[in-house]
Amino acid sequence: MIDLHCHTFHSDGTDTPEQLALLGEEARLTALCLTDHDTLGGIPDFLAMQPRVKVRLLVGTELSCRFLGQSLHVLGLLVDPADARFQARLEELRGRRDDRNGRMLTRLAELGCPVTREDVQAQADTPLLSRVHFAKALAARGFVRRPQEAFERLIGDDCPGFVPREELSPEEATRWIREAGGVPVVAHPGRFGGKGFRWDEAMADLQRRGVEGLEGYYGEYRAAEQKYFVALAARLGMVVTGGSDYHGANKPGLRLGRGRGGLQVPDDLLERLETQQKFGSYH
Repeated sequence: MIDLHCHTFHSDGTDTPEQLALLGEEARLTALCLTDHDTLGGIPDFLAMQPRVKVRLLVGTELSCRFLGQSLHVLGLLVDPADARFQARLEELRGRRDDRNGRMLTRLAELGCPVTREDVQAQADTPLLSRVHFAKALAARGFVRRPQEAFERLIGDDCPGFVPREELSPEEATRWIREAGGVPVVAHPGRFGGKGFRWDEAMADLQRRGVEGLEGYYGEYRAAEQKYFVALAARLGMVVTGGSDYHGANKPGLRLGRGRGGLQVPDDLLERLETQQKFGSYH
């Protein structure tokens, strides 16, 4: 089994890159790809673990895009960590995130839930702050009973404390990933768009915009969802990938390689991904 979607404390997970590699070994995975949001910051420590583990350690990231008025996540799998232009582009994204975080602090204060940047930073182990850290800070200050309530009442996508950040278009994200030698893949389709959303039409549109694959196996899919998205990828001729979306303690009960219990991502998907990387439409 493989797992091509997971996070460390360099974005919104709780484990170190070293711990993640060891968990991949413990889970007896064949391959594991680290895909922190908007950063490759954990990759050097992650890859340094390769001599100590049998699981093959791979490089990736997860970028946020704006598509049909909502946030869509695109995985950049097998990107080159030494690509200086890609690193500079990720640094630009982190600047956009910092700007959004400042505006969220102002919005929350206006709503009677004042937290400081220091409050939020105290919930994170790295400078990169996400809404997960805002949720923990709001709980720590007593404005909500638990972090999940912060998403439900204050900082979820349609909540009064949410502030969107300037996000990439799908075309930009796919170009950045492909120019860095990677394969752009839609992360967890089905967790976007809501009831009645036409994923067959959306994926065909995204394919025209440069996306080359979709996550057909996912840590929180129901069996019917997995079947649908694997079949959709086959129908469109897109590469299929899969992963748990492991976040450590930030997603309780979700295990690396196994998701909520039923995840099994076949090894041969990695071979097809690498073939796409080598012979895809951009290369």
